[in-house]
Amino acid sequence: MPPATTHRLQILGAALLFSTGGAAIKATTLTSWQVAGGRSVIAAAAIFLLLPAARRGWSWHVLPVGVLYAATLVLFVTANKLTTAANAIFLQATAPLYILLLSPLLLGEHVRRRDLVLMAPVVLGMLLFFIGADQPLHTAPDPPRGNVLALLSGCTYALMLMGLRWMGSREGGQGSTLPTVVAGNLIAFLACLPAALPVTGATGGDWLAVGYLGVFQIGAAYLLLTAGLRHLPALEASLLLLLEPALSPVWAWLSHGERPGAWPIVGGVLILGATLLRTLVDARAERRGQPPAV
Repeated sequence: MPPATTHRLQILGAALLFSTGGAAIKATTLTSWQVAGGRSVIAAAAIFLLLPAARRGWSWHVLPVGVLYAATLVLFVTANKLTTAANAIFLQATAPLYILLLSPLLLGEHVRRRDLVLMAPVVLGMLLFFIGADQPLHTAPDPPRGNVLALLSGCTYALMLMGLRWMGSREGGQGSTLPTVVAGNLIAFLACLPAALPVTGATGGDWLAVGYLGVFQIGAAYLLLTAGLRHLPALEASLLLLLEPALSPVWAWLSHGERPGAWPIVGGVLILGATLLRTLVDARAERRGQPPAV
């Protein structure tokens, strides 16, 4: 197999594993605190042990960005417990909108007119999630509250990405991504622990799901992601990673019979389409020697 094909398959494998998170979270009878905490402590151990890069590049800068990542992890798990997997992943995918709004203030980066045009569909798609009222399902008992938490997870995810960019701009900070992932998972575990105890009535299936989430859905996914990212252009990797939000609703439907409403599906298509278009426009601008969008 050609090396380039191998690296593409690694990125696709990471996206595939990431995409199973919603379905696996819904497969447990544990609370969101127990799932988020258990998944994170297992993931932190797996990444720290499997990836040597996770044991290098630690500094105090890892802590504040790790807190943002921890918030993203907990919010995403809680959102998946309350709303559909489609709503949770699509609303988290609004992160580029928050980056667009906040990066001039936090990073001093300028917003271009094309950014505003390309982000307009994201705003429209986000609003469509709140048109009408999703019917509660056994896998999504409180869609309105879950949708709000999913939006918040998109905001904290955007802040985390900007934090990583800030760290990368500092001397010696380029290798701090994996330490931040480990720190964020540890912080999420510690934050969830008081509310997660005591654990009663957990079944073997519950522990199997939590173990899968920690070892494979996060740990193995980051192993594949870091291996592929070393050899593929950022544009190609980002496009391949769009497989995650595309497949997440499919796994929830196949495993739990979960069917999102029509408006959220249209909103998700708008959000993913705008993200895809913006990525392609940025790539074309870079080839012309223009700076990429924020």
